[in-house]
Amino acid sequence: MKKLAMLVLVSVLGGAITLGTYKTFLEEEAQTIAHKEELSQPIFQPVNYTANKTNLGATESIDFTQAAEKTIHAVVHVKSVTVTNQQLTMRDLLLGRATQRRQLGTGSGVIISPDGYIITNNHVIDGSDKLSVTLNDNRTLEATIVGTDPKTDIALLKIETDDILPYTTFGDSDTAKIGEWVLAVGNPFNLTSTVTAGIISAKSRDLSGDSSQSFIQTDAAVNPGNSGGALVNTKGELIGINTAITSQTGSYIGYSFAVPSNIAKKVIQDIMEFGNVQNGILGVRGGSLNSNAAEKLGVNETEGFYVDDVDEDTGAAIAGLRSGDIIKKIDGIEINKLSDLKGYLDTKRPNDVVNVYFLRNGVQKEVSVTLLKNNTVVISNIAVIKDAKPEDLKRYKVESGVKITELVGEYAKYLRQEGIESGNIITKINGVSVNSVEEVQKIIRNKDLYSPLVVELINSKGQELKYGFR
Repeated sequence: MKKLAMLVLVSVLGGAITLGTYKTFLEEEAQTIAHKEELSQPIFQPVNYTANKTNLGATESIDFTQAAEKTIHAVVHVKSVTVTNQQLTMRDLLLGRATQRRQLGTGSGVIISPDGYIITNNHVIDGSDKLSVTLNDNRTLEATIVGTDPKTDIALLKIETDDILPYTTFGDSDTAKIGEWVLAVGNPFNLTSTVTAGIISAKSRDLSGDSSQSFIQTDAAVNPGNSGGALVNTKGELIGINTAITSQTGSYIGYSFAVPSNIAKKVIQDIMEFGNVQNGILGVRGGSLNSNAAEKLGVNETEGFYVDDVDEDTGAAIAGLRSGDIIKKIDGIEINKLSDLKGYLDTKRPNDVVNVYFLRNGVQKEVSVTLLKNNTVVISNIAVIKDAKPEDLKRYKVESGVKITELVGEYAKYLRQEGIESGNIITKINGVSVNSVEEVQKIIRNKDLYSPLVVELINSKGQELKYGFR
């Protein structure tokens, strides 16, 4: 046992001596590295934002109250009473009741002059037998219709009062920008003096599918009753007349549309000065470019208005525009699609001069074009007609008439078989000699709804033909 203990002690002492010798003579001196953790102090950067006058961001500097205050007293509640004929029921016969029913429609309007001129939508007052306007101070006054333009859905009303009325001023809708803050002011659901805010979501928006419209699209809440109300910028300037919404429920779901103020202003100025709307035409036909159209046409541009054809005797023809040209700008306004072109031209009159920037074979060009009065019209889905020139009348040996430029509609094939074609002269409508498009339009307007339209014409063979259309 003592031997075993002695053996363990010797082993331990031998290990200790060996370890000590290694540590003293063999192991290299280790470098001691001191780690010092530096605590960096955070640098605080101010993140407040100072908006300048041109910035319309959602900051505290944007004050909607001033725009609302300037507008709310100029927006009125329009009430339209329409008398309609209802189908006579057995109960009506027994009680001796009349079949006429009075229907009340409501909308909004905007006072645009201190003496009581009011702009609204045509559909708000269409077919009305009696109109009244309620001001923001709860006074109700009778209103009369000065004029309407169903094409742009704009109407002009007038109220009579000795007071100087609050009114709003027109802004420039062409300079309004996507993302800009706007207010919609009107009377939705008969809730008077309602103000909602949003931004401009898009411009030159068309809802018809044929590029006949050019709306400002916003996300400001607009509901039934807002029609005819004001769309204003943060300065309180009128940049649009609220007109429509797209909805499957009939109520607002995020999109609303307004007639641009430049179009509305031009329409009411025409009504006040001429009694009707004066449209200046460029004289080009074509469509919007996109990838598919560009591929078919063999062009590299995917934006702009492609000119398919130029109408004879128009400003475009006189200025030298021709098929294949791509219109990119007019007076500095970018033309990316047909509704851009349509919207801008709707602000112009005959004899206005516009600068057209276009591409021809990839080369940019510019011409000045004088807009002319539209002297073409479609009659009863039969033909497109225009004023005939003296040489046209001389060729057909007639003293008066209008010229057919195109056959359209369901009768076109039959009329061609009868030898009728473009260039033929219509001499009479319903037995009355005609010498201008305006005379034709007047006859059609005054025609009895159920009577046929009788057209007399001369074809290329000199034959005098007569047709009745229903």
